[in-house]
Amino acid sequence: MALTYFKRYRMEIDLGGRDLTPPGIPPGYRLLPWDPSLLEAHAQAKYYSFREEIDANVFPCFADLSGCQRLMTEIARKPGFLPEATWLAVWNGRDGKRPEACGTVQGVKDRSGVGYIQNLGITPAHRGQGLGSALMFKALHGFRQAGLSSVSLEVTADNSGAIRLYRRLGFRILKTVFKAAEVAYT
Repeated sequence: MALTYFKRYRMEIDLGGRDLTPPGIPPGYRLLPWDPSLLEAHAQAKYYSFREEIDANVFPCFADLSGCQRLMTEIARKPGFLPEATWLAVWNGRDGKRPEACGTVQGVKDRSGVGYIQNLGITPAHRGQGLGSALMFKALHGFRQAGLSSVSLEVTADNSGAIRLYRRLGFRILKTVFKAAEVAYT
C-alpha cells in the first residue's frame, strides 16, 4: 500500500433563477424518489457505478458492495440527509419484469445550510442516456424545495466526463483540494 494524493475540485451551483425542469429520459427508465425501502438498490447502483472507477481508489468503500451498503446507510442517517434531493434511476429491463437500479444521487445539507451532492453515479451500461443530468436536476430541485440556494460537490479531477456534466449544468469550480488515500500497487 502506498499513500497517494488525488486532486479533486470543489464545485458549486447557485440555484437562484435557474430552470430545474429535468430533461426527459428514454423509454424503459424511471426515476424514483427516496424511500427507505430503496436503500439496498441505491447501494447496488453506487457499487456498480464506482467499483471500477478512479473513485474506488479515492474512497475504498466503493470497491465492494458491503462498503456501499454501509456508506448508503450512513448517508441516510445523517442529520442533514435530504430525502427530496435523493433519487434512484431504474431500468425496467427488456421484459419489464426485472427492474435494475442503474443510477443514484443523494443530497445532504450541513449545519450552516449548504447543500451537498453525494455520489452521483450511473452504471456503465446505462451511461450516455441522460440519466446523470436527469438525476442531478431532480436532486437540485429537491435542494430548492428544502430552501437551499446553492449546492456544492467534489469531483476527482481525472473524472473528465463528470466535470463536463457538472459544468454543462452550471456548476463552477471554486477550489482545488487533495484527498489522501492508500492505494494497493500490484
